[in-house]
Amino acid sequence: MIRFDDRVAIVTGAGVGLGRSHALGLAGRGAKVVINDLGVGQDGQGQSSGAALAVVAEIEAMGGTAFAHGADVSNADQVGDMVAQTIERWGRIDILVNNAGILLDKTFAKMPMEDFRKVVDVHLLGSANCCHAVWPIMRQQKFGRIVLTSSASGLYGNFGQSNYGAAKAAMVGLMNVLHHEGSRDDIRINTLAPTAATRMTENLLPPEALKLLAPETITPGLLYLVSDDGPSKTILSAGAGCFAQTRIYETQGTIITGDITPEAVAQNWNIITDPTDQEELQDAFSQTRKYAKRAAEAYKIKLDW
Repeated sequence: MIRFDDRVAIVTGAGVGLGRSHALGLAGRGAKVVINDLGVGQDGQGQSSGAALAVVAEIEAMGGTAFAHGADVSNADQVGDMVAQTIERWGRIDILVNNAGILLDKTFAKMPMEDFRKVVDVHLLGSANCCHAVWPIMRQQKFGRIVLTSSASGLYGNFGQSNYGAAKAAMVGLMNVLHHEGSRDDIRINTLAPTAATRMTENLLPPEALKLLAPETITPGLLYLVSDDGPSKTILSAGAGCFAQTRIYETQGTIITGDITPEAVAQNWNIITDPTDQEELQDAFSQTRKYAKRAAEAYKIKLDW
């Protein structure tokens, strides 16, 4: 059975929706939980500690342990204070769930760059701030579990969400690098791509779908990702009790020798895009090695790889 006894978790954006569900799920299985929530609307406006304190009360009512912190995740100093308070209270941080987010939807043509930056600040820089603050602690402990929150809008695109989609796609890049940098210290990092009935989706989906897409149907996947035996460098897509792994593949492609022109690329397009024997590369250098080897074979150059 997956348990989190003696584990300490920080969940950002934990006052409502998915964050609240994740926090309750962790606390219900024994974790001490920091309920981080700035208490703003989905557009980032306003501020209140009421939602976070209500979740703390729920956890305490069921016999768990939690405290609230209202750090703005896009503010590194406030995140540092949250982490310092957690260490002062409980002495360690084992789990970080980056869930905080806002929406400022508009078509790209109508979007002020201020709105673009604000969404990126919260989703991308906010996640980076939190990861950076807990990173030395997890390295010293030789243990850490981190989840970043992406979205189908970032993985596949969604009309009117260029800022949100760009920030959510960035989660995958951040995960890929931190996976390699954290592996020797047993810091495992994954990305959750949820589709849930939350404040962000309540006006976009019919009532029947909202009932099926309750946040509680996603949290079990999150709990597995942050468990002792959870994976690393995995994109877990989830919604309505459905779970799937999203992967990035590269085709075998082809090498163009001689005169490398755009016309040659066009002529070889069907080969370049042929998915036969496509593969999931493990790191950036794998691609470099692949291309260099193909070129060396074509030009009969010996490589010591």
